[in-house]
Amino acid sequence: MSDHYDVVIIGGGPGGYNCAIRCGQLGLKVLCIEKRATKTLGGTCLNVGCIPSKAMLHASELYEEAGTSFSDMGIDAKVKLNLPKMLESKEKAVAGLTAGIEFLFKKNKVDHVYETGKITGKNTVEAGGKTYAAKNIVIATGSEVATLPGVDIDEKQIVSSTGALELKKVPEHMLVIGAGVIGLELGSVWRRLGAKVTVVEYLDHILPGMDGEVQKQATRIFKKQGMAFELGRKVTGVKKSKSGLAVATEASAGGKAKDIDADVVLVCIGRRPYTDKLGLDAVGVETDKRGFINTDHFKTNVDGIWAVGDCTHGPMLAHKAEDEGTAVAELIAGKAGHVNYDAIPGVVYTKPEIASVGKTEEELKEAGIAYKKGKFPFMANSRARCNHETDGFVKILAHAETDEILGAHMVGVGVGDLIAEVVLAMEFKAASEDIARTCHAHPTISEAVRQAAMDVEGWAMQM
Repeated sequence: MSDHYDVVIIGGGPGGYNCAIRCGQLGLKVLCIEKRATKTLGGTCLNVGCIPSKAMLHASELYEEAGTSFSDMGIDAKVKLNLPKMLESKEKAVAGLTAGIEFLFKKNKVDHVYETGKITGKNTVEAGGKTYAAKNIVIATGSEVATLPGVDIDEKQIVSSTGALELKKVPEHMLVIGAGVIGLELGSVWRRLGAKVTVVEYLDHILPGMDGEVQKQATRIFKKQGMAFELGRKVTGVKKSKSGLAVATEASAGGKAKDIDADVVLVCIGRRPYTDKLGLDAVGVETDKRGFINTDHFKTNVDGIWAVGDCTHGPMLAHKAEDEGTAVAELIAGKAGHVNYDAIPGVVYTKPEIASVGKTEEELKEAGIAYKKGKFPFMANSRARCNHETDGFVKILAHAETDEILGAHMVGVGVGDLIAEVVLAMEFKAASEDIARTCHAHPTISEAVRQAAMDVEGWAMQM
């Protein structure tokens, strides 16, 4: 054995690097192994996911706003797209943040190597020809793009989310397969930059799993913005030709075939856990049929081996992985580690944003839980009116008897930040009245949250 560690973490994404930093803070000797060819930490999220996509979303929002709505506020401007500069700005953001993680590793005495890690025994991990002894092994390998039969991703014409962030020119027509979070975000980027965007979704609605009212409102807004939808359809194949791509589709139930021409196809049908070639079979770590690692309070079935993030069950969210990585570090150090899965927010970073936490109305009805609903439109919010950003609403769901907040669902500019107030309230098991009687600054869009909470008991005063 060349090196001995308290903890060896396989994967340097949000789950892995946060686990490593917390381990270092708690005085544990820790090694983080990351296989990314670019030799950068941060995983999919920082390198080719959350962070670069948000840079492109922000830049494209400013571009569209300057070209369309500035004049409504008395600002006459001529704008011109400089796509290479926009991509360069995105890369600068990524580079700065990846370097920041390396600094935090050094600050907290975390060792790291850029190699492919493989579990070779209950307490051993091999990487780059070296074997590391570990009292604890944490698997934080994340996920990879799910593929579709008959659609071969080349990251040029047929792209995943990774390729969609590297396109060198604006497509004339981008066809997005999948109306989930990633498809809508990246589709909206290229629509704002000038592409015609068509979204093909297998289901009869967008944003699977989200609140029904949110799905309907978001669909109306995106259509008004110019995004086209082919709902209840599936893609059966893509053919390349000199003139572009021919996307074969049919009704989800079969039949009613229709070809759609496009010059770029973006595949966004979800992600799958990255758990192959990790040596799990050698030590008997159990996975389900889809490759997700089975855990019980972050522990696998093998003592001393833990798993966090996208490679385990639950929502594939960077902040969920962060919380799990932190909790595992604390458990290993003998502290109490816990994640409240009922209070994990989800955000779609379109414009307007979409945010949710807790139960949807559909879930509450299915579970037979009596609830009350409060709702407030941004059209009635003074700050939203001043900002010309009135699309959407805030909805709060509370238990009919106890008034405990069970969920919140929002559509509107900035709701990705507003949702944090409700998450905090739910963490402390607050009632809707607690938010309703908490003073909010005026004029702010946060007042919409308070008014929705007031409306749970029917006393919203501004609509």
